[in-house]
Amino acid sequence: MTGELLTYIGIFAVSLFALLQASDFFVASAEKIGLSFGIPPFIIGVTVVAFGTSLPELASSIAAVVEGSSDIVIGNVVGSNIANVALVLGLVAIIGKEIKVHDTIMHADIPLLVLSAFLLWFVVYDGKVTIFEAIFLLIALVIFLLHSLTGNKEEEVERPKITWQTIVILLASAVVIKFGADYTVLGIVKLSGLMGIGSAVIAQSLVALGTSLPEVFVSIAAIKKGQTDMAVGNVLGSNIFNTYAVMSIPAFIGPLVIPPDVLQFSLPYMIALTIALAVMCISRTICRWEGYMLILFYVFFLVKLFA
Repeated sequence: MTGELLTYIGIFAVSLFALLQASDFFVASAEKIGLSFGIPPFIIGVTVVAFGTSLPELASSIAAVVEGSSDIVIGNVVGSNIANVALVLGLVAIIGKEIKVHDTIMHADIPLLVLSAFLLWFVVYDGKVTIFEAIFLLIALVIFLLHSLTGNKEEEVERPKITWQTIVILLASAVVIKFGADYTVLGIVKLSGLMGIGSAVIAQSLVALGTSLPEVFVSIAAIKKGQTDMAVGNVLGSNIFNTYAVMSIPAFIGPLVIPPDVLQFSLPYMIALTIALAVMCISRTICRWEGYMLILFYVFFLVKLFA
């Protein structure tokens, strides 16, 4: 059994790594193609890049529904959202010593984030996601994108030329994303069976932690450059995309199972963390001690999850 366990741990780790790397290549290629058509960088940021940071969650969620393990979907969304707020912003606040929260984020993005958290609760509290609710979530995503696009204008920038290598990388990375997601889900299902742990628990912990690593690196790099808006916006955009896109798109493929323990603990915990973040942002700064508190909240979440 030990050998089988190590085998599937290896499959899970390698496939998740491949999924993350392929997502990075896919986003970079899509970003270059977007710039070549004269699309402003900010618009690419709130669409292609923000979508790209949620691409691993979306791909693995779609694969989970196809494989009949749809309880992984809600685990992906809730676990990743908790990791983004508690782990990513916590690390950024500790490393950057202080995160500045500008008025535009406080007045628009934070309320939209809180609204998305409560909307997720109202959608899944009955233990299912209907097609009507999935469509409603997609409409909410479109409204968020329109708000982001209409509220920010940028001048036209130089258009890079698209090469055949860019197209090949885009297509090849899409193929790797597909197979990476399939084998990530396979690893989750097999590990949950061998370890006697629910697949949703593994999705909320190991998968959520792994798929949040891109947000960690992107946000830390942004804070070191003094781009605090990008660091905070990356987390907010990723969470909103997770809630609206990752929860809705798989629902069109098959019925989603919502485990009771997610409704009883994880989802309320996510909502509480989201409200706590909004309260922290009232002062327009997230200081280092608040970063330590966020990390502590994430450790508490993992301990309770496995306990």
